[in-house]
Amino acid sequence: MTYEETLAWIADIFEESKENIHPELSRTEIAAWDSLGTLTLLARLDEDLDIRLSEHDMSELKKVQDIIEILKRHNKIMNQ
Repeated sequence: MTYEETLAWIADIFEESKENIHPELSRTEIAAWDSLGTLTLLARLDEDLDIRLSEHDMSELKKVQDIIEILKRHNKIMNQ
C-alpha cells in the first residue's frame, strides 16, 4: 500500500474524507474513533492486512500516525 492509499484506508475505516486524515490528527478529533471504531480498526487490520495487535499496541493508538507506524512496522506501506 502506498502512503496515500494508507490514508484513504484509514479514512474509510472511520468514514471520514481522505482530505481530513493526516498523521497528527488525534483520536479525539475523529468522531467515529470511539470504542466501536477501535473494534472496526482492529478487525480491518486483521482481515485486510493480517495484523493482530497486542493490548499494549491498542492502548498506544492515540493519533493517525500511530496507525501508520504499526503498518510500517509490519511492512504494509511501500517506501516512496
